[in-house]
Amino acid sequence: MTRVENAPLRQAALVEAHVHRRHDRPARIGWAAVVALLAYGLAHVYWALGGSGFPFGADDANPEYSAFEHVGREQLAPWVAAGFLLSAAVAVLLALPGRRRIPTPVLLGATGLSVAAVLGAIADFRILGNLAYVFMLKFSAINWTVINQVFAVTAVGLMTMSAVVYQRRTTGACVTCGRADSGAGWTEPESAARWGRRAAYIAVAVPLVYASTRWAWALGYPLGISDKMWEEGKEDNLWLFGAALATMGALGSLLTLGLVQRWGEVFPRWMIGLRGKRVPPALAIVPASLVSVLVTTAGIMYIRLHFQGAFDDPKENWGATVPETIWPVWGLALAAATLAYYFRRRGACKSCGRGARPAAATTGSVPASNSSKRP
Repeated sequence: MTRVENAPLRQAALVEAHVHRRHDRPARIGWAAVVALLAYGLAHVYWALGGSGFPFGADDANPEYSAFEHVGREQLAPWVAAGFLLSAAVAVLLALPGRRRIPTPVLLGATGLSVAAVLGAIADFRILGNLAYVFMLKFSAINWTVINQVFAVTAVGLMTMSAVVYQRRTTGACVTCGRADSGAGWTEPESAARWGRRAAYIAVAVPLVYASTRWAWALGYPLGISDKMWEEGKEDNLWLFGAALATMGALGSLLTLGLVQRWGEVFPRWMIGLRGKRVPPALAIVPASLVSVLVTTAGIMYIRLHFQGAFDDPKENWGATVPETIWPVWGLALAAATLAYYFRRRGACKSCGRGARPAAATTGSVPASNSSKRP
């Protein structure tokens, strides 16, 4: 058989190998979650046995932000180790092929509990703050506690993705795109465009409420804070710095509109070299998903600190802390808008073939049956 005759066979083999690799990706996510959770669980075993460098509780660089401010390594490390090792065991059950004897709601509930524990008790607003420092090139502000928080959030994030794959696999949906033969109306592009638009507008409005207080302080108006607190911050130029961070958040919130506007799908004309080209979905989905997690975590921390009575004169200085307590609304709305954007942009699945549209619908041309007719 000649090389030319072999070409179709080689092409078919390459396509089959590509599809096989796409099917392997969900499995790799599951085992990555197992490795991350197990590694971090063993790290806490090391700390529980007396190892140095424990980053949480009373050993935190800034324990006043921790949910376990007065709990030391000896008491806290064993519990955190047990939590991560149990999560690793759940992740193994999620990653193994086939159906498990343990009911799916139990496994998914355990996943949700692990995520809630990390986002509500381990992670806090410092991840978001340090992300801002990265953009400002202030890398020295990043400390050991924040690095550990990032690792914990990443581990449970992988576990969440593994749980999604598990749920798809056990319900007969495509493990790559999540589509099933029966379909789901709310995931259709037209439906997602409607509820995604409402979510995007909420995600834009909430950070502007926060930013308005910081702008007011920078302009000389002590909105929601006492004169004493305003004068103290003025002496240290805190209000100018706060206004700069608030402006970054406000500009980021306006980018959320790209999830529901045309310029979020096609680069606008003023972007020389990119104008008219399609925006890669990941360019919007990845950063929006990251921000949604971080602002939700930060908002949960502020709510927790309010319940702990950590703030002085909360009624008189409400502007300093109350706007942050609605950040979880921002995070959830941004996550919903991002999900809707994904549903609208995902196109046909290369693994299962679902989601393909008729040629006329995708190209905007007239149907083939009428294309040959002439007036």
